Amino acid sequence: MHCPFCRNPDSRVIDSRSTEDGAAIRRRRACPECGRRFTTQETVLQMVAKRSGVTEPFSREKIIAGVRRACQGRPVDEDALAKLGQRVEETIRATGVAEIASHEVGLAILGPLRELDEVAYLRFASVYRGFESLEDFEREIESLRTAFTAARGRHDD
Repeated sequence: MHCPFCRNPDSRVIDSRSTEDGAAIRRRRACPECGRRFTTQETVLQMVAKRSGVTEPFSREKIIAGVRRACQGRPVDEDALAKLGQRVEETIRATGVAEIASHEVGLAILGPLRELDEVAYLRFASVYRGFESLEDFEREIESLRTAFTAARGRHDD
């Protein structure tokens, strides 16, 4: 780690702490050359393998942007989108693998989005699952109705 002040290629770790969510480590460092101190933050890169074979770093912002498009015109605020993005990222990181298929990321989005807004869920699912006919929509809507009826039955007890 180069010192940001004198560019010395060596530094000494004084203290290490995990961030609250455990996704990163903050390290307090000292430069043996100039004596100044600085902080670094280390994160583990979670990679996503796309269908094309390309891999890219996981991006919570990209998840939120995709879900935002599905939520256009719906009563979903930015805070709800941020929470959904965090839930998806936590689900992905909990797998414990360094590289995850983009298909798995899509599956991690569907559950929380279904809870957030059913119309946005249908929009996202139609693109993600490649709906090609009205029957595809009808099957998914019937699945939503069944889940809604089952959930309502549990709450009526």
